[in-house]
Amino acid sequence: MLSHVSGGAQVDPFLGGVYGTTMAAMGMLSVAGLVLTMDGVGPIVDNAGGIAEMSGAPPEVRDRLDPLDALGNTTKALTKGYAMGSAALASLLLFQAFVLEVARYQAKIFDLTAITASQASNLASELTSLGTKLALNQPAVVIGALVGAMLPFVFSGTAISAVGKGAYMMVEEVRRQFREIPGLREGTGKPDYAIAVDISTKAALRLMVTPGLIAVVTPLAIGIILGWTAVGALVIGATVSAIPLAIMMMWGGAALDNAKKYVEGGKFGGKGT
Repeated sequence: MLSHVSGGAQVDPFLGGVYGTTMAAMGMLSVAGLVLTMDGVGPIVDNAGGIAEMSGAPPEVRDRLDPLDALGNTTKALTKGYAMGSAALASLLLFQAFVLEVARYQAKIFDLTAITASQASNLASELTSLGTKLALNQPAVVIGALVGAMLPFVFSGTAISAVGKGAYMMVEEVRRQFREIPGLREGTGKPDYAIAVDISTKAALRLMVTPGLIAVVTPLAIGIILGWTAVGALVIGATVSAIPLAIMMMWGGAALDNAKKYVEGGKFGGKGT
């Protein structure tokens, strides 16, 4: 795109945008191994701290793990930003690939490896005409964009509700074991870990069916009812609304997590107040 604007090379604006977005996505994904390693620090240290606390380890063990836990929260916040940026670029590439496939279908090009000069010209003209078909004065485009803008909020709200229901089921199981297992409250009895793991696994699988269906069925339904223009608008609307939502949830969660560690470190009365 920069070479096209500067006039140094004759590059089609659409293809230049696709190329630039692709290079940006590849650049971010090239360091995925390092980012995933950084993302794994937080859960490892967090679980180590939980094991140390439940096993009755000496206080100095927990004192050494707490700074590492805070560091893990910081690395998690950084890697969440990386994941959000990668997902945003992937969404843009998805829209560009979708538009290219629609243009290829309308130009009746079914084999890109054996494309002729006339077919290439038809494909370029179809790509140019698609911009007018995705204009906001089209009712299907407006409906698709509105549905896409709502989709991230519906999906995240349903997923968060599912997590809360799963946690409530686990709390009820813990209370039941405290009531029914002799000596568990005094520390002499042994809890039934298998049931707790079974409940959490089944809840995670069952309760996430609805969010998954929302993400899969909505584009299909919009495409069948309103056509491809509504699907393209849905992708753009979902991307535009999902990015600020992801930023809000990412930094809000990291701030609350670190605020908890800050209080546990002795501020505002310390842990348990």
